[in-house]
Amino acid sequence: MITSRNIIIFFSVIILLTQSACNALKPKKVSAKDFPPDPRQRVKKNIEEGKGFRLFDGKGAGTTYDFASSNPLWQATLDTLDFMPLVSANYSGGIVITDWYSENNSPNESVKISVRFLTNEIRSDALDINVFLKKCSQNLTNCSISKNNNDLVANLNLNILKKASKYQKNMLEKRKKENPYPMGQMKSGKGRKKD
Repeated sequence: MITSRNIIIFFSVIILLTQSACNALKPKKVSAKDFPPDPRQRVKKNIEEGKGFRLFDGKGAGTTYDFASSNPLWQATLDTLDFMPLVSANYSGGIVITDWYSENNSPNESVKISVRFLTNEIRSDALDINVFLKKCSQNLTNCSISKNNNDLVANLNLNILKKASKYQKNMLEKRKKENPYPMGQMKSGKGRKKD
């Protein structure tokens, strides 16, 4: 008759045999000398050995939120309008509104600019810029405000887009220096994307 004690001994022997035959379960002796102290060197070594992978390659599917400091279009807009006092600069709302601005030699005329962001991409239709011109009489009592969308809007748009593309180029170069080993995105049924 088979007893529970015999069953336990039988399974114990089976487990011991499978464990002793399996080298994968034995811990490897590791020396700190085998691993470079610099994280970049470790990343390079792991990628060369095929051990590395990345989650979220910087291009997440779904909603992305670019902070104001990393959005070149936002930075370029603020830098372009930095000579004017701001009434509102709301990144989450995507709008920058300046206060009325006039130069010392013409106090009867002042300008107000509003910039609305339609997209975070750097392209010609990314911004909706409005320039308002306020003209007052000599005693500054009677004022008329008109929307002035002409050459000034085109110049502002061009200036902001040029600065934004320069900032984006600098930001990409900085990222490449900080992370010189980017991995391509994996596509179903295909290997790594080659650059």
